[in-house]
Amino acid sequence: MFLFRTPKATFPSPAETLPGRDRPIGDPPPHFVTGRRLTPPYPAGLEIADFGLGCFWGAERIFWQVPGVWVTAVGYQGGQTPNPTYREVCSGRTAHAEVVRVVFDPATLAYEELLRSFWEGHDPTQGMRQGNDVGTQYRSAVYVHSDVQQRAATASRARFQQGLTAAGYGAITTEIAEAGPFYFAEDDHQQYLAKNPGGYDCANGTGVACPVGLNLVASQSVDEPPQSSTAL
Repeated sequence: MFLFRTPKATFPSPAETLPGRDRPIGDPPPHFVTGRRLTPPYPAGLEIADFGLGCFWGAERIFWQVPGVWVTAVGYQGGQTPNPTYREVCSGRTAHAEVVRVVFDPATLAYEELLRSFWEGHDPTQGMRQGNDVGTQYRSAVYVHSDVQQRAATASRARFQQGLTAAGYGAITTEIAEAGPFYFAEDDHQQYLAKNPGGYDCANGTGVACPVGLNLVASQSVDEPPQSSTAL
């Protein structure tokens, strides 16, 4: 995921931020693994979760393998530039994180189980990096779609911090914030490791287990307006 990038571990100033464009950069095709559509509308009763855990190539594969996930997609979120390209995000001048969007069925998969996959799938103590990938786009982030998700993410962060501290890791740097616009990445980045089985995969956790069973998640359909949530 380090191709064509200039490492930048600080957010751009307003003068440095790229302007972007008015239109999406493309209409992604169906999921390469499941054949399901990546874009809305999704079937009634499904929910959306958004996670940033470094390079989205390997991160996406973590989630499409979880039972109860309906579809996954990769994109850009948490920045200022509308409809950015991959090269623009990797320049460090959009403030976006590389994010995996997970559409899941809460009747068979609890949001807290996705949080477990998120926490265990990367090292959330590294700030603006994951391993050798350095830059704001590689930061750890949870972008929430309801107060329920916000409370669950915050509670799981506190629980996981206990395990990390016991294992000798530092403080979690994960951003937990209300979900803003999600911009789908270009076609060649969608389900990258299914298309390129030997491709670059930086997904690598700490080996620390994340406890679940917080009982904080209540179902909320993606057809309902999200509740307000407070960015941390």
